[in-house]
Amino acid sequence: MPTERHVVLGLARVRATWFTDVARWATSGLLAIDFVKTVSTDEVRARLDAGRPFSALVIDSGVAGIDRDLLELAKEQGCAVIVVTDDSSRDWRAVGAATTLSSDFDRSALENALAEFATPIGAADDLPGQPRADDPEPGFRARTVAVTGPGGTGRSVVAAAIAQGMAADVAHADTVVLADLALHADQAVLHDARDVIPGVLELVEGHRSGDPTPDEVRSLTFDIVSRRYRLLLGLRRHRDWTALRPRALRTALDGLRRAFTLVVADVDDDLEGEAATGSADVEDRNLLARTTVDLADVVVVVGVGGTKGVHSLLRVVRDCLAAGVGTERIVIVVNRTPRRGPGRAETSRTIAELLLASHPGEPVLSPVFLPERKNLEQVLRDVAVLPAALVDPVTTAVRSRLEAVDAAPLRGLGTDEPVPVEIGSLGEWDEEVAG
Repeated sequence: MPTERHVVLGLARVRATWFTDVARWATSGLLAIDFVKTVSTDEVRARLDAGRPFSALVIDSGVAGIDRDLLELAKEQGCAVIVVTDDSSRDWRAVGAATTLSSDFDRSALENALAEFATPIGAADDLPGQPRADDPEPGFRARTVAVTGPGGTGRSVVAAAIAQGMAADVAHADTVVLADLALHADQAVLHDARDVIPGVLELVEGHRSGDPTPDEVRSLTFDIVSRRYRLLLGLRRHRDWTALRPRALRTALDGLRRAFTLVVADVDDDLEGEAATGSADVEDRNLLARTTVDLADVVVVVGVGGTKGVHSLLRVVRDCLAAGVGTERIVIVVNRTPRRGPGRAETSRTIAELLLASHPGEPVLSPVFLPERKNLEQVLRDVAVLPAALVDPVTTAVRSRLEAVDAAPLRGLGTDEPVPVEIGSLGEWDEEVAG
């Protein structure tokens, strides 16, 4: 008698015939499985998170709450997902299902599906419940620039300036998107958008239970003709963050990076998660900013001058460093600075000294200064081309940092090119000790 058995979770709509049949096959011993009935997707999530290994999840496609996040959670736990559906037009494999069965499947069809895709409990080589390492799906991904900073610093305008400046490059012409991923989304106002949909909610919802094409993703954005980039509108209300789920959001951002050559994201400065606060709700609320910063190739931190401004700016920089963003990926921007005077030099020196005190050994980050523009309000109201004095300095800094990030993986691969060595990095030579 075999010692291995499939432990199967089941969830179906009320009075589903196949659900009753599977329970009968398991009870009578016609099918060598342990069948665990559930009544909701919440119960399925709770059982998957509890740590008990499951071989497979057999779930009805008509159940409310079935989405990419649930299927990905099951996959992470080594639990194969079998979707029971009669709708052949929907590609469930694209959102994480192992296979599908029609609602009138027989015992042998389920047995074959379990044999092919599920792992019986007791197999020594690959027990369910252990995450499986899936290779990332191949294909092009756009570079991502996250723009963050304290409120009131002009962060959203700087994000628009970067998008305009990068879109002027022929390599990115008409393929740059400015994504408003802040909880209090302001880009719709700054671009005089007359519509409130579609936006980030529709983008995420489309990736919860499907795999939109690049053209479908682009159709969710608005063309800002004067600046040559496209705009993805943000949340319509602050509380809409509760509709976002981690895996669906990450997949949606991945879809956005497939549809464009550069993504400029306007995000909040709060990166706190459960590890720092002990609150899962805080981590969920900050999901947009945390996910975007984690995916970003370059993070632009925007602040203003003065004692309070520099203090708030450095707080965000330190939070980025704590979140794992290396200094080679950070660009500091000090907005609304005077064109002349000693203020810029003093601000640069203060930033360097305070960062060195809190993070000794890190490279010095030289800020980019953007001047105050008196007529900027009118430019924003007309959605006109942003002035070069605002666009060029920050675009140059971002482009330089992106090039450095692109070149970084090439270092240390055994080439014969000489590598510069900093003084003192190899230690000291003592003649007496050496002798």
